Amino acid sequence: MHSLLPVVLSCLLLAFSAGVKADVYSDVNRLVVSEQWAKAQTQAEQHLKSQPTDPQMRLLLSRIQDGLGQTAAAMETLQALTQSFPELPEPHNNLAALLARQNRYAEALTALQAAVRARPDYALAQENLGDVYIALAIEAYQNASKAPAAQPRAANKRLAAEQLLKASAP
Repeated sequence: MHSLLPVVLSCLLLAFSAGVKADVYSDVNRLVVSEQWAKAQTQAEQHLKSQPTDPQMRLLLSRIQDGLGQTAAAMETLQALTQSFPELPEPHNNLAALLARQNRYAEALTALQAAVRARPDYALAQENLGDVYIALAIEAYQNASKAPAAQPRAANKRLAAEQLLKASAP
C-alpha cells in the first residue's frame, strides 16, 4: 500500500499540473479572442519565463504580437518556432500568412510548402498555398502585361485571378 502512495500522488500532481497548464492556454486564448492584447501578452510572457520552449504558448504569443501591431516581432517568434519545431505546420502557415500580407509571396510559398511537408492534410495550409499561387499568378500576369509584346489575354487572366482571390477572401 505504501509503495502505491508515491505513484498515486505523482498521478494526482500530474493531473493537477495538466489542468493548470490547460487553464493558462484557455486564459490566454480567451484574452486573445476578446482582443485584450496587453493582458494576453503579460500572461503569455509570464508562462514563457518558466517554460521558454513551449511551442503552443509561443504560437499564441506570435498571434498576440500581431494583434498588437508588432508584425516584425510576430514574424521573429514564428521564425524561431519553425527552427525549433520544423515538424509543426502551424508556425510555418502563420508565418506565411504574415509574409503574404506584406506581398512577400515567394517567401510565403516557401513557408507554406514547409507546412504542407510537415502535415500534408493540413487543409488551411493547402488553402493558403492556393491563395499564394493565385497571388503569384497575378504578379506574373502583371509582368506579362508590361512586356513589349504584351497580349491582351494576360490582362484578362490577371483580372480573373484577382476576382477569384477577392471571392475567396473572408
